[in-house]
Amino acid sequence: MNLPNKLTVLRVVMIPFFVAFLLFDITGAADKWIALAIFCAASLTDMLDGKIARKYNLVTNFGKFMDPLADKLLVCTAMICLVSMDKLNVIVVLVIIAREFIISGFRLVASDNGIVIAASYWGKFKTVSQMAMVIVLIMDLGGVFEMIGNVLVWVALILTVVSLVDYIAKNKQVLTQGGM
Repeated sequence: MNLPNKLTVLRVVMIPFFVAFLLFDITGAADKWIALAIFCAASLTDMLDGKIARKYNLVTNFGKFMDPLADKLLVCTAMICLVSMDKLNVIVVLVIIAREFIISGFRLVASDNGIVIAASYWGKFKTVSQMAMVIVLIMDLGGVFEMIGNVLVWVALILTVVSLVDYIAKNKQVLTQGGM
């Protein structure tokens, strides 16, 4: 297993530790900061594994499949935790998770038809905005950060919808092939 794939697996392994520190009283007041550090480290592995894979030509089928799945697991898990902590509206999370299921299904149908749907810049912006939103909401510093958190929720939600529309518009041939 190459380094980018190891980083992807590490990101998945970090998720239960993130959840434990975010939702349970393990160390007291330090819990949210440990959870935040884990989330930030896991988010950085997302950027790092892709850069290494492309730079050193280490792109694998495992990485193509697991990297986006690991991202979705990390971000969706964080958002579900934030809903349970009353820091994020469930409707926002439902829209974001629905988009992930739609795109995953869309990619699966495309793959069955020999079409590869690459990540778009809108999808990357969406992921970065969701990660930034999660970070600010976990920090929960109040004051101006509460307003920044609210803005990031809306930015993430808008980019989620825009990226969905972009994927479908650019790959509409998938809808007309393969019995859809």
